[in-house]
Amino acid sequence: MNAIVPIAASEAGQSIPLTRAQYAAQSSSWLAELELWFALSAGKTRLVRRRHLGPLVVQRPFHPEKDGTCHVYLLHPPGGVAGGDRLDLRFHVEAGARALLTTPGATKFYRSEYSAGTQSTQVDVGAGAVCEYLPQETIVFDGGDARMETRVSLAPEATYVGWDFLCLGRPAAGERFETGRLSQRIEIRRGGKPIWFERLELHGNSPLMKAPFALAGEPTWGTMIYAGAVSEDAAEQVRAAIGESAVFSVSQLDDVVVCRYLGPRVGDGKALFARAWNVLRTLGQGKPADTPRIWAT
Repeated sequence: MNAIVPIAASEAGQSIPLTRAQYAAQSSSWLAELELWFALSAGKTRLVRRRHLGPLVVQRPFHPEKDGTCHVYLLHPPGGVAGGDRLDLRFHVEAGARALLTTPGATKFYRSEYSAGTQSTQVDVGAGAVCEYLPQETIVFDGGDARMETRVSLAPEATYVGWDFLCLGRPAAGERFETGRLSQRIEIRRGGKPIWFERLELHGNSPLMKAPFALAGEPTWGTMIYAGAVSEDAAEQVRAAIGESAVFSVSQLDDVVVCRYLGPRVGDGKALFARAWNVLRTLGQGKPADTPRIWAT
């Protein structure tokens, strides 16, 4: 099935036809692709083009901030990823544009006995542009086989803010992550040179899940990376805003500020990261955090 997605005339965009013969083949697995292009126009960032294949779409963009930052909600109507499914996302933020992307709900990787479910994200941020990618949590069910990869390419003076929260099993239902696999890779480059790289490989009932130097028996954790210009004491200012916390940490390297959460509840981590995001956004962009309304629903 090919998809042609029209853009609203007010966005001055154009639709792009897709041709993917493999997608028309009979298969129990789903391939979903979403590609978005953002550009600065008439004082606002516009979603000028979009392309989708399969069950990945966006709601109508809107501009709740005075500087014209474009807020977009990414929708995956099935709500979950089964074995063999693949989600591919690509975001292009052109020079000077500002975009904030989030999701209305958690991504779920279901139990899979035969093949992995995959989510791949590529973010390209132009000179002086800002991309904030703040999705809701990812839940890996017991027996799930989840493979996630995020690659970010930054031009000079570009800013990227990204976070992810992971939950193993369903603690509220008493489900632990006893079998399955989780693989995660995050790579950020500026001008072609790597400034952040992180990789995780975790199997069900791995000793790392209980080790005090790793997950310490906690089912959820989060990482937030701020890659952009901030003051030299940014980490100290984040610590001052958070206060003493046994489940939160922040460190500052040459090119990135990294926040970590490890604890029993995703909601606690989100609240802490929102406060850290507010501090870093104010320092780096000269404006406070503008929380997406969808988070309150």
